[in-house]
Amino acid sequence: MDGDVALVARLKPGEALGDRVMKVNHAGEQGAVCIYRAQRWIATVVTPSLVSELAENQAHEERHRAVFAAELSRRGARRCRSYWLCAIGGTTLGVITAPFGRRAIAATTVAVEQVVLRHLDAQRMALRNLDAEAVAAIDNIARDESEHHDAALHTLGKPTLPLQLLMTVVSISTETVIWLGMRL
Repeated sequence: MDGDVALVARLKPGEALGDRVMKVNHAGEQGAVCIYRAQRWIATVVTPSLVSELAENQAHEERHRAVFAAELSRRGARRCRSYWLCAIGGTTLGVITAPFGRRAIAATTVAVEQVVLRHLDAQRMALRNLDAEAVAAIDNIARDESEHHDAALHTLGKPTLPLQLLMTVVSISTETVIWLGMRL
């Protein structure tokens, strides 16, 4: 998100940085819902023991999406143009990773949440003196995201080379979607 702070000059006329961040976060939560939904669907066959954990994480992401949606509504802002891109990307990511089992699912969560947590921290710093409501919305969900990361990291253990490669691809993809969202 370091580059996102510089976007203040590239915002649409009348759009505040907090508005843009809420839009991108809302779209990102849609992507997360779709990742967990797709993983849960495939896990019913591949790793049934994960279904309840994935359902719980999906419920957290749905709540996060609702928090950002409510903030967008309060601001009179429309959702981000990247909303459906995040949905398609999240579903694709979930479908691709879930067949490889528990550790691939955990690696995906670790990679996504590392990027998300770094962005949330940068957003809080950029908005702390500009938009208290945006910071409150971010704070509202950051703890859950950290818990997802930590639980997945525990499950992952020491990643193999293929899992490290997966994590790198997922991290780059997540960064790219956030970058696009900040610019669409």
